[in-house]
Amino acid sequence: MGVIKKIAILPGDGIGPEVTVEAKKVLDAIAEKYGHQFDYSYGDVGAIAIDKTGNPLPDETLAICEESDAFLFGAIGHPKYDNDPSAKVRPEQGLLKLRKSLGLFANIRPVIAYDSLIEMSPLKADRIRGVDFVVYRELTGGIYFGDKGRTAEGAYDHCVYSNNEIDRITHLAFKAAMIRKRKVTLVDKANVLETSRLWRERVNMIAKEYPEITLDAMFVDNAAMQIIQNPKQFDVILTENMFGDIISDEASVIGGSMGLLPSASIGEKIGMFEPIHGSYPQAAGQNIANPIAAILSVGMLLDYLGLKQEAMDVRLAVKSSLENSMVTKDLSDQNGYGTDRVGDYIVNYILDEMEIHSQSNIEIGLSTII
Repeated sequence: MGVIKKIAILPGDGIGPEVTVEAKKVLDAIAEKYGHQFDYSYGDVGAIAIDKTGNPLPDETLAICEESDAFLFGAIGHPKYDNDPSAKVRPEQGLLKLRKSLGLFANIRPVIAYDSLIEMSPLKADRIRGVDFVVYRELTGGIYFGDKGRTAEGAYDHCVYSNNEIDRITHLAFKAAMIRKRKVTLVDKANVLETSRLWRERVNMIAKEYPEITLDAMFVDNAAMQIIQNPKQFDVILTENMFGDIISDEASVIGGSMGLLPSASIGEKIGMFEPIHGSYPQAAGQNIANPIAAILSVGMLLDYLGLKQEAMDVRLAVKSSLENSMVTKDLSDQNGYGTDRVGDYIVNYILDEMEIHSQSNIEIGLSTII
């Protein structure tokens, strides 16, 4: 018997609405195949919300999220705000408020090197083949949310962490490692920062509850180098907010395109699922945006809802699209397809469970809607 779930959709700015349309198509395909019912609600966030209401996260949008079981997030940002450092109201304020208001304390970003796209990466194939790790980034503490301001002679941004903020994401990271390769790497700057020393103390203490897990600690500057030199050494990376923001974006080059990387932001009661790429306003409305990161985010959403086979279907469909070069121009200059056609292929694969071995069958898969 199928499940009934409430899903909020926040398309946002730039290419966000386009990739979110494809993500919803995939959710609809899963609902059709398995007899589920997904009830959707829509809300504005980011620059479009500022333009409409003056607020990057209207109360109505927050209420929609609070009443949902999970939600999809597109992207936020627009040059008229991004290029104006004096702007008092900014799109990213909506995302920060969303994380804080909903208690989305854990950002989860998988990093996978797909065999069919090894040559797309700027890194050498022998360095990245087989890479499969995940970054657990604390999302509601640290320098992003500390006191900040200006003085007559300068500025300050305070970085603050509590035991509880560290402990709750540490447990999630260790539990994830238990079903992976059983290794956690803590990334910090404990030789300089007092908050990092607290992180190291708390993580070492919690590690005693997981004797099966190997725990390493690595300074962030070394970690940034190691992610490029030897990324295969990592399984679960655990780190604080600022460091996680930086190294997870750095790790995106391993797969060859930021358009491939999904993410989840998890709280006690709800989860947000979004591609890690930005709003890319230059590509908006051109049907060239890569929807795969948004679609893989649907896979993470389904996992979060306990729909494991459905999530696997999404990942297998994406794998097929990559192996058969059913991709957008960022992954294939010569054979790139439109955003919508890539989404159609993945939808049809899910519904047909078809094995595709020729270009003619690919075209059939694009044109046949079940």
